[in-house]
Amino acid sequence: MQIMITHGSLATTRVLHLNRIQIGLAIAALAVVLMLFSGLIYHFVFLKAAREGWPVVSSIVRLVVRDEFAQRDRFVRENLDVMATKVGEMQAKLLKLEAMGDRVSGLAGVKPEEFKPVLSPRPGASAPASVKGQGGPFIPGLNDSQRGTLDALATNVDVMDERADQYTDLFTLIESRLLEGRLAQLLVPSSKPVDGPVGSGFGFRTDPITGRGALHMGLDFPADVGTPIFAAAGGVVINTDSHAAYGNMVDIDHGSGLVTRYAHASKLLVKSGDLVKRGQAVAQVGNTGRSTGPHLHFEVLVDGVPQNPARFLAGRGSAASSQRAR
Repeated sequence: MQIMITHGSLATTRVLHLNRIQIGLAIAALAVVLMLFSGLIYHFVFLKAAREGWPVVSSIVRLVVRDEFAQRDRFVRENLDVMATKVGEMQAKLLKLEAMGDRVSGLAGVKPEEFKPVLSPRPGASAPASVKGQGGPFIPGLNDSQRGTLDALATNVDVMDERADQYTDLFTLIESRLLEGRLAQLLVPSSKPVDGPVGSGFGFRTDPITGRGALHMGLDFPADVGTPIFAAAGGVVINTDSHAAYGNMVDIDHGSGLVTRYAHASKLLVKSGDLVKRGQAVAQVGNTGRSTGPHLHFEVLVDGVPQNPARFLAGRGSAASSQRAR
C-alpha cells in the first residue's frame, strides 16, 4: 500500500510504503486510543454527571439501577419460593416421622413421660451492639416482605433441625428398648430342652419309687440314653455336679434370679463358668441319681423357688429346632 503526501508550499511529494503488518499495527493503535478516549469521557463526564445529578444522565442511571433491582428482586423471590417449597416438604416428612415415632415408641414400650420431644423454636439471636466508626456506601438490601419471609424460613429450618435431633434421640431410645427386650427374650427359658413329649408334669403326683404322694418340682422328658439335652435359654453355667437325687446335673443362670436345672444326665458337656446360648447342647440324657429310667428332669427356679416349667415353654418349640432355625 502506498500513501502519497504532497507539500503545497514546497511543491514536493513523498511516498510512504506500508505493508500489511504496519497497517494492522496502525489499526490496533487507533483502537486502543479510541478505547482510552472513551474511558476518559466516561470517567470525567458520565460519572461526574451522575454524581452531580445532570437530568439526562440521572434518568439513564435510574433506569439502569431500577432494572438491576428488578432483576435482583425477581431472583430473590424465585429463590424464596423454592426455599419455601423445600421447607414445606421437610415439614411434611417430619410430621410423618413424628407419627411413626409415636407408633414405634408404643410398640417398644417407651412411655410418653419418659421421652416427650419439646418442639419449640429456638430463641432469636439478640441484635448486635452498636459499634462506633462504621460507614460505607448504601446498597439497598431485602425489602420488609422478603426479609420477613427469609426470617420465617430461617426459624422453620431451626425448628426442624431441633426436631430432627430430638427424634434421632427418640429412635435411639427405642432401639435400646427393643434390644433390651430381645435380650430378655433370649434369656427366658422358653425352648424345650429335649425333643419329645412330657412324661411327668409339675406338681403333686404318686412318687414312682415309694408309691406315695409327693411334690414333683419339674418336668420329666423320657428319652434314650445319649439323647442331647439343649439349653432352654442363654446364660452362664453355675453348677456341674453329681447329686444323690439329681444324678449328674447342670445349672444355668439366666440372670434376674432365673435358673434352669438339667438332671439325671449320663454325660455333661459343659463346665462351671461356661457361657452357653439357647439351643446349645449341655449334656446327654441318662439314668443317674434317683431315677427309674432314662429321662431328663428339667426345673425352672426363680430366686431359688421352683416354678412350673410348662408356663415358660408354652407355645414354643424345642431348643434344638430354635437353634436350627437361626
